[in-house]
Amino acid sequence: MLSNNCSDSLFFSFNKIQQLMSELTIYHLKTCSTCKRIINELTLPSKTNLKCIKEIRISLNELEKMRALSGSYESLFSKRSQKYKALGLKEKKLSEHELKDLILKEYTFLKRPVFMFEDGIYIGNSKKTIALLKENKNL
Repeated sequence: MLSNNCSDSLFFSFNKIQQLMSELTIYHLKTCSTCKRIINELTLPSKTNLKCIKEIRISLNELEKMRALSGSYESLFSKRSQKYKALGLKEKKLSEHELKDLILKEYTFLKRPVFMFEDGIYIGNSKKTIALLKENKNL
């Protein structure tokens, strides 16, 4: 039989897990078939915040949170963007500050989708990333 303290502790842990799971924001493009496919594959918490980055620009605060969780702006930056090639950025060595500015100015420079939790972040659409997301967050 569990004592009240242990029971309370288990209840708190379960509530904390639910809270962390419900604090999910997905940054995506609603017109992107890959984003749609991945989002539809997952069992999302009811309080998931879907944010279309084309309609609602990423704020400096959001981007800084992403950077804090991911470790760099480079990990958030998409080199697949058509503008990346059009602007000749492939030939340049971009600083973290330049990458941050580009992501803030042009939504296509954010690698997507981005799944941001209070305690972690999953960036991009690679099979490995999505498999880790499903495994670690039970989605």
